[in-house]
Amino acid sequence: MALECVQQHLTGLELANRQLSESERKYRGLFEHAPVGIFHANADGKLTSVNRAMLLILGCDSPEAAAENACRPDGPFALLMQAWKAARHPDVECQAQPAIEVQMRAVDGAAKWVHFHVCPILQDGKPQGFEGIAEDITERKAQETKTETLAYYDLMTGLPNRTLFRERLTETLEDSRAQGRRSALLYLEIDRFRVINDSLGTAVGDRLLQEFAARIRSGTRDDAIVARVGDAEFAILLPSVVDSGEVLTIAKSLAAMLNGEHSFLGHSLSVACNIGISIFPEHGVDGETLLTRSDVALCFAREGESSRVRAFTAEMNDNLTERLVLDHGLRKALAQHELYLVYQPQVDLRTGAVTGLEALLRWKHNRLGIVPPNKFIEVAENNGLIVPIGEWVLRSACSQARVWQMKGLPVVPVAVNVSAVQFRQQDFCDVVRDVLYETGLEPRLLELELTESLLLTDADQMSSVAARLRDMGVTLAIDDFGTGYCSLSYLKHFKVNRLKIDRSFIRDVPVDADDAAITIAIIEMARALNMEVLAEGVEKEDQLEFLYNQQCFTAQGFYFSKPALADEIDQRLKTGFGHLIQHDPEHSTYVQ
Repeated sequence: MALECVQQHLTGLELANRQLSESERKYRGLFEHAPVGIFHANADGKLTSVNRAMLLILGCDSPEAAAENACRPDGPFALLMQAWKAARHPDVECQAQPAIEVQMRAVDGAAKWVHFHVCPILQDGKPQGFEGIAEDITERKAQETKTETLAYYDLMTGLPNRTLFRERLTETLEDSRAQGRRSALLYLEIDRFRVINDSLGTAVGDRLLQEFAARIRSGTRDDAIVARVGDAEFAILLPSVVDSGEVLTIAKSLAAMLNGEHSFLGHSLSVACNIGISIFPEHGVDGETLLTRSDVALCFAREGESSRVRAFTAEMNDNLTERLVLDHGLRKALAQHELYLVYQPQVDLRTGAVTGLEALLRWKHNRLGIVPPNKFIEVAENNGLIVPIGEWVLRSACSQARVWQMKGLPVVPVAVNVSAVQFRQQDFCDVVRDVLYETGLEPRLLELELTESLLLTDADQMSSVAARLRDMGVTLAIDDFGTGYCSLSYLKHFKVNRLKIDRSFIRDVPVDADDAAITIAIIEMARALNMEVLAEGVEKEDQLEFLYNQQCFTAQGFYFSKPALADEIDQRLKTGFGHLIQHDPEHSTYVQ
């Protein structure tokens, strides 16, 4: 009986041992093949066991190498434990602490991010060692970094984008407010970037953006925060400045460094920038206000010559309010019939006959009264209304010219100013063709007036449009000639029919030798290129005499007539302005 009991007991022990061995085998299999690193360490933080995943994390090829190399004071496991001890709560000695993420360098030199969790092994309430798990999260961190880069950085330039800049602006202003210091915001744009991008291609435009970004970073203070906040717009935040004088000096120095020649991809570009400035707290106490007011200052900087630098003023705010009123009113002006045309005669100085009529747009606002064209045309170009308004002008002028023709009045061309925005529309030629067809006006009786700057934008495309218009029979003129940057090669390329000498030269031509020389040069150049020439802004007899003696025989201006409504033009077409012409036909000169 006793023997049987012993036998049963031995059998039970053997079974328990087998079960224990099986459990240990299963545990060892789970331990070795677990997808995350598992480790045990003694109370001194020395590794006593590690699985394969942990060896990979530590960059070791064996448990012995891990115990020897990873646990050195500068080894990865020692650094992990140090990070865990530094992060744990000091009042909780013997309990598991929250997991942490640690950046480390493995024994084999690989840089890694590790998600790390440790539990103390307790005996009698005291830690006898540690065990834990670790997960390699390097790829996840890389993806997070990539996502953050996409969300907060501009991929073209590597600069912070508008979202990140706003966050840093808010943080900087909070510090400035607490420390009682001034900060400055510079809003910078590349002048005429769209023209460059459209005419030379996005590859050139992208390189120009990268070049500007690099120059701005190298040319600003170390504490400056630089961001790309628009297509060709950059924001520069100076956390600490003394006064507006210091900011203006910095901005002008930056503009001087950025302006000038930029050469790449086979192109040499003369590029400039405009800069608007706002200062905390004078111009605003929050980021949104400072951004808005620096943008307002930029608008005013843009209106002058290139490379202008302007700081915000209260007067700018008043002007901006006026612009908003004009923008709102202009959107309703067509529907409410507030827009109308007037016409200014173009006169033959030899006979006084009317040889053409320039159609000029006017706006009578229901509250503001007559709004000058130089105020509302720019608004229309900026908000896109210039396209429908321009089509309305074209159709109205052609219709009126047809009315005069049907009345049996002398048949003369009508000239219509065309905005660069209109001319660049893909369907512009179709619009012109449709208007001529609908109104019944012969193409030869329509003259389109273009600006010099338009010829500089994508010359090949503009030349193609001009050629199609000429093929229709429409004539082309360059308005305000002499005030832009048009070269002889452009004139030859575009083959325009007429040059209109800008009024700024005609005004002082009898008394200013430089204006006289420029005017004579334009007249002779037009004659050499077989182009007609017309003088704008003629107001006095001596101006008329000068032009006649230089054989410029077509002019318009207040000397003959101010722009008049269509009904007033009938009589002028009939009679002309011969009574104002006083010259000696036999000697082709004016009576002295």
